[in-house]
Amino acid sequence: MFGIGMQELLIILVIALIVLGPKRLPEIARALGKGMREFRKATQEVKESIDLESELKEIEREVIMDEVKTEMPQKPTKKEKSPEKQQKDSPEKQEKEYKNE
Repeated sequence: MFGIGMQELLIILVIALIVLGPKRLPEIARALGKGMREFRKATQEVKESIDLESELKEIEREVIMDEVKTEMPQKPTKKEKSPEKQQKDSPEKQEKEYKNE
């Protein structure tokens, strides 16, 4: 807990008891606990907000990448020929290539 050992914590509590007195110490401890609880809650909300925003950006990036992939024309493989080349080939050559596949 904050790098404080048990002995240091005990010394801090004794000093607080001497300085603040036994009547005010519980009130201050409650106020300090409430403040820390609110601080943790606020930091948790900020963290969740940042995580949500990060997830939304990742989803948006994936959607854009999917759109780009669908819009890009597919490059023909070695076996596939472009329509222009297929028209130039003779029917016999086309038939031979079809049988080889």
